[in-house]
Amino acid sequence: MSAAKKKTSKKKNAGKSDAGNRDSAEAAVASEGFENEEMVCCESDIHAVMGVYDTPADAMHAAESVRDGGYRRWDVHTPFPVHGMDAAMGLKNSKVGWFSFVGGASGYTIGMLMIFWMNAVDYNIVVGGKPMFSPFYAFPVSYECTILLSAFGTLIGMAFLNRLPKLHNPLLKNRTFCQGATHDKFIVVIETSDPRYSQDETRELLEKTGCKHIEYVED
Repeated sequence: MSAAKKKTSKKKNAGKSDAGNRDSAEAAVASEGFENEEMVCCESDIHAVMGVYDTPADAMHAAESVRDGGYRRWDVHTPFPVHGMDAAMGLKNSKVGWFSFVGGASGYTIGMLMIFWMNAVDYNIVVGGKPMFSPFYAFPVSYECTILLSAFGTLIGMAFLNRLPKLHNPLLKNRTFCQGATHDKFIVVIETSDPRYSQDETRELLEKTGCKHIEYVED
C-alpha cells in the first residue's frame, strides 16, 4: 500500500473516532440534563420537609433554631399544647381579637341605629309620653347584636387568618404525620414555599437540632 493511501485511511479513521467521541459526549450531556430535569421535577413535587422529635423540649429547641434561621412558612404540630411553644416560635398575639372587636362595635352601632330609625324616624308614635328614642331601652337589643356580630367576626377572622377553607393538605395523607402528631410525636414542618428554604441547608438545620427522623412530604 502506498504512503498516500495510508494517510487517507488514517484521516478517515480519525474522523470516525472524533465523530464517535462527539456523539458519546452529546449523549452524556443529554443524559445528565435528563437526570437534572428529573431531579428538579422531584424537588418541585415536595410540599415540605418534616422533622420528628420524641420530647417537647427537643421540639421547642428545634422551633427556636428554625425561628432564628429566619423561616416564615413553618409550623410545629404536637399531640397536646406545649407551654412556651408560642414564644419559641416567635408568634405574636393573635389578631382574631381585632375581628371580634370590629364585629362587636358594628353590632352595637347597628342595633342603636336600627331602633332609632324605627322608633324616632320611620314610625314615630308617642306612647305614654315616652321619648321617641332612648339608649336605655335600646341597650338590650343592641347588646344582643353586639354578641352576635362579635361571634361572626371571630369565626370569619379565624378562617381568614388560617387561610381556610383549605380543601387539601398534603400532610393529612402522610402516615408518619397522622400517626405521630396525634399520638406521641412532636413534628416540625417547613414548607418548600418558604423563601429561606433550601433542600440541603434546611435538612442540615433539622439534623443539627437532633431530630429522630426526617421525611419529605409530597404535594
